Amino acid sequence: MALARARRDGGMNYWPGFVDALSTLILGIIFLLSIFVIVQFYLTQEVTGKDTALSRLTELLSLEKTGKLDLEEQLVQLRSTLTTAEGERDRYRGLYEGAGGGAAEAQGKVNELSGQIDAEKRLTARALAQVEVLNQQIAALRRQLAALESALDASEKKDKESQTRIADLGQRLNVALAQRVQELSRYRSDFFGRLRAILGNRPDIRIVGDRFVFQSEVFFDTAKATLDKPEGRAELDGLATALLELEKKIPGEIAWVLRVDGHTDVRGINSPQFRNNWELSAARAISVVQYLIAKGVSPQRLVAAGFGEFQPIDTDKTEEAYARNRRIELKLTER
Repeated sequence: MALARARRDGGMNYWPGFVDALSTLILGIIFLLSIFVIVQFYLTQEVTGKDTALSRLTELLSLEKTGKLDLEEQLVQLRSTLTTAEGERDRYRGLYEGAGGGAAEAQGKVNELSGQIDAEKRLTARALAQVEVLNQQIAALRRQLAALESALDASEKKDKESQTRIADLGQRLNVALAQRVQELSRYRSDFFGRLRAILGNRPDIRIVGDRFVFQSEVFFDTAKATLDKPEGRAELDGLATALLELEKKIPGEIAWVLRVDGHTDVRGINSPQFRNNWELSAARAISVVQYLIAKGVSPQRLVAAGFGEFQPIDTDKTEEAYARNRRIELKLTER
């Protein structure tokens, strides 16, 4: 109405209409915004509720999954238990089914064992008989053993008597040997006295203990074993005479010998005939023995031995010591 009045009063004025339209538009926009805010609020509430529900659904799903795993584990255990139970069932079933055959087999075993027991009884009876025979044999052996013990006692008594006799004979033999030694010592003294009288008091012939010692130079030249010296052969002639007289005096049961020992000094020999002093000393002793045999002395009463340089009587390194060690020794001793 105001607009119509304006039109009537002043002509055409558009501003009030524009303001009305703008106001109407603003009101419409405000209304729409209000509607949008309300709708947004409800949408927000709805979305929030859906999130809560989704969270609860997720939790429920987790619980369901956990429960499913537990159920699956229980299912596996149940299946294992079932398998074990089925195996036990099958085993017992097999035992049950085999019980019939096992009973028959057991009966066969019983019969077989009964036969074995009967055989064992027969063997036992036979063994008892053999034991009885063995007991009789043992009794006979015991009697034989008693007889052997008696014989052994008698033998021990005889053995003791024999030992006593042997000891007595040993004592007698020792006495006889001592007498023989005394006799030989007496004949040795006579022989040495006779030999000393024959050989005289020469400085190159001396008595050392129980033996005559001749210096090698009396018989031999240096590094030789042949009796080339007349004076040496003359001395051996006297020795042979004394030995022949001694053989007549000493009884035949006394086993005596004259041992001829050859010795050298420590210096090595340089001769194509002898390789060492062993050979030289032995050859010289053999030469003396052979000469005495040639003069009639019995070979059974002579012994030749070579000692080389290993039995010195003077250990000095002088010419005098060397000369003393080069020697021929004569010893009257037992064989």
